[in-house]
Amino acid sequence: MSNHKAFDSAYKLLNRSIIRYKDQPVGTVAALQSESLVAVNYAECFVRDFVPSAFVFLMQGKIEIVRNFLQTVLSLSAQQPVMKGHERAMGLMPASFKIVKDIDNKDRIVADFGERAIGRVAPVDSAMWWMILLRIYVVNTGDLALAQSPAFQQGMRQVLQLYLKESFETSPAMLVPDGSFMIDRRMGVAGHPLEIQSLFYGMLLAASELLIANDENESILATAKHRMQTLRSYVRIYYWLDVRRLNEIHRFGAEEFGPDAKNLFNIYPETIPDWIDGWLPNDVGYFIGNLGPGKMDFRLFSSGNLLAVLFGLATEEQATQILQLYDIHWDNLIGNMPLKLVYPALSGKEWSILTGSDPKNVAWSYHNGGNWPMLIWMFVGAAIRAGRDDLARKVMDNAVHRLHQDEWAEYYDGKQGDLIGRRANLNQTWSATSIIVANELIENPNSVALFESLNF
Repeated sequence: MSNHKAFDSAYKLLNRSIIRYKDQPVGTVAALQSESLVAVNYAECFVRDFVPSAFVFLMQGKIEIVRNFLQTVLSLSAQQPVMKGHERAMGLMPASFKIVKDIDNKDRIVADFGERAIGRVAPVDSAMWWMILLRIYVVNTGDLALAQSPAFQQGMRQVLQLYLKESFETSPAMLVPDGSFMIDRRMGVAGHPLEIQSLFYGMLLAASELLIANDENESILATAKHRMQTLRSYVRIYYWLDVRRLNEIHRFGAEEFGPDAKNLFNIYPETIPDWIDGWLPNDVGYFIGNLGPGKMDFRLFSSGNLLAVLFGLATEEQATQILQLYDIHWDNLIGNMPLKLVYPALSGKEWSILTGSDPKNVAWSYHNGGNWPMLIWMFVGAAIRAGRDDLARKVMDNAVHRLHQDEWAEYYDGKQGDLIGRRANLNQTWSATSIIVANELIENPNSVALFESLNF
């Protein structure tokens, strides 16, 4: 794909974004901007944001920074604060970290476990991304010794002990509050959002491969493998929506009791939104955004669906149908700047109630129907895995030049993503690295082999 100036610019942005601790590279800042950042904490290294940066570094053979990042994040788990008298359990990873200077001018790392975030919510997805990246690092470098070191084995055990705790839930899906993952503001995603289930599945698979099978790990490994299997079946059956399933929901009886109930979650057919009527032709489908008692969120969340394809949570047939849905609804889901994080946007009273009247999440902006270039790497990877290389190339055609021209904007507004986000940062690192990763996957067969470490 020819656009050398754009890719040169993206690589330069990535290299300028590197942060160092004691002269060692340990991560990349979320955004670089000559004027003050729209969000102050974007000068920090976010765990989820670093993942596409790590892909680029691994593709370049620069493994030191990825190894240092994994070690740094693990060491920071000990910095967990006590909030309002409640001490958090070990196993939580920080959302982000920054390097500051002490009085004596020595470097010090300060982690954020959600206390500096908008909603003061603990980051559930950080540990998941950390463990998934650890597996990718090991597969591509052969450095199994790092994962098998006592510190990393203990770290993985602590993560699983926290995430596999017994609760009052009867579902294998993970229950989380609003704002606990990439969608870090109130968006009506409290409960069992799809993105968390996809990441949870990927983390459990990674742990099942990286934890040493010994007496110390035997019990937690058995629990992880069982949860992984039940979660896979659960999501494939109950989160999946196609025309056949929609017809079943439309004819559901409610208030059913006993073991023969078909409407297990007591979903009222009246909750089926008007926009979905006629939106699902035959032979397409997707995973809905959320599921729980009396709750079925019909919105399409791109990251959760694309990660489900990448991690093998979706069956091959489901993966094919998800990519076909994007093809059919290209203007709605991809638009002029790829691609929609959530579709459709909330508006009116629904927006007011579910977002708390959040002015940043007005309809077709930010997390509420905004377009996010960082999703391009996920889309291209999922398209290639599903055998839709044509869609992988198509999604890049309009994005590269425009992103370079717009100085690597964070997100775009509008129904088709025509407008740079009102409060979007420029020189956003994961917008640039997403384009690099996607291009490498399309043009470089060796990079496809590296990226297949995502495929479990």
